[in-house]
Amino acid sequence: MNDVLQQLADILEQRKQAMEEKSYVASLYAKGLDTILKKIGEEATETVIAAKNGDKEQIIYETADLWFHCMVLLAQQGLGPDLVLQELQRRFGLSGLEEKAQRSKN
Repeated sequence: MNDVLQQLADILEQRKQAMEEKSYVASLYAKGLDTILKKIGEEATETVIAAKNGDKEQIIYETADLWFHCMVLLAQQGLGPDLVLQELQRRFGLSGLEEKAQRSKN
């Protein structure tokens, strides 16, 4: 599964050099952070609505859109999915309450 994320990250990085008229991702980069964040908000809302409606296919589809746009944000910020995966790995073995308490101390 990590291979898919890395392949997507590589493509998103390549799109930084693409013409915005020929690439959706390049157009997001050209429009800037606010547009990328707006897309993440839209996709998060659509994911919530799909879940509320109990439509499993739509949940998968909208979650894929949400993850995709989060990956665009990571690439725009010069970050890779490996960093997110490392953070998730760090959290293994911690309760959610413990992890949250650790964050508030920093």
